[in-house]
Amino acid sequence: MSANNTLTQAPTYWEQKGLKALALWPLSKLFGTISSLRRSLYDLGIIKSSALPVPVVIVGNIRVGGTGKTPTVLALAKTLHAQGFRPGIISRGYKGSNQEPTEVTTSSSPSICGDEPCYMASQLQDLKIPIFIHPNRVNAGQQLLKQYPDVNVIISDDGLQHYSLKRWPAREGGHDLELVIRDARGEGNQFLLPAGPLRESAERPRDFTFNLGLKESAGPYFQDAPSFDLDIKIGNIYQLKQPSYQMPLTSVNNLLDANAPNKQQLLAAAGLGNPKKFFQLLKDARLEFGELPLPDHYDFSINPFKDRSEKVILITEKDAVKCIQLNDYKDDERIWVLPVTVDLPNDFVSQLVDILKRP
Repeated sequence: MSANNTLTQAPTYWEQKGLKALALWPLSKLFGTISSLRRSLYDLGIIKSSALPVPVVIVGNIRVGGTGKTPTVLALAKTLHAQGFRPGIISRGYKGSNQEPTEVTTSSSPSICGDEPCYMASQLQDLKIPIFIHPNRVNAGQQLLKQYPDVNVIISDDGLQHYSLKRWPAREGGHDLELVIRDARGEGNQFLLPAGPLRESAERPRDFTFNLGLKESAGPYFQDAPSFDLDIKIGNIYQLKQPSYQMPLTSVNNLLDANAPNKQQLLAAAGLGNPKKFFQLLKDARLEFGELPLPDHYDFSINPFKDRSEKVILITEKDAVKCIQLNDYKDDERIWVLPVTVDLPNDFVSQLVDILKRP
């Protein structure tokens, strides 16, 4: 397996304040000091930062690893479009090789533009919402507005720690909003990297907190920020080879041999920062299956299904945008895709629209 596909999982010691986490705690303090110094240099203007001329909504997470940012960005884009706004999206294009401000379309390659922007492009093509990528989000935003001057609000996929994208002085001024996404793992042991999973303190100021798929409170959140619980919704699964071939997830057993154990016939694979989240959706549907966790942003250059004997393989839509471009997968009738979406609460939408419409 190539180096960029090496399987890595979040360390278990990130979830509790055990001996290993405590031993690494001094490094966490150093990490926090360096991060604070870096932010101060931006605040003082020693390192240059720039603001975009339209409102920017930043969707990010404090914790390392997939918490559900991309489905939330998609929900925001669709909601703002429905509310009469003309949204655009900027992203780093993580794991992509592109180094110039570039528009991402349905014909873009995930290896060049990153899998998440390509996934978003596939979901938003009918709404014609532009998506631009660049490691510097200011550059991405400037190029987006140059090519699409009618865009009047930008959604940044991640970027809470991207300080070159300057905040406007008035947090409630309508030009800049920060949304922090949390999942069922919460903040773990609440230590910063490397002793814990946090990029910044859990008490970091933010405008809104979204709790995605939490069954109950998973720990602290910023007290002054409105907090909303978001439910994860699943759609009909569809065959990668023939997307028009669809069925409810609960009907997947119809594709299996009734005389053999389901767990030996059904495989779930996910190249996510937190693949357990995908597996839990299938468990909630009372399916029996084998689990194949893949590295986040797995590029599928090596086929993990080649020697598998299962009759049906369930994957995520983020993985599907990569598989559909590779011959090893696009003709594999065993591969089915599970769409996952989130709905934004009406109360949040009302607050968001009110803020964005302020002069």
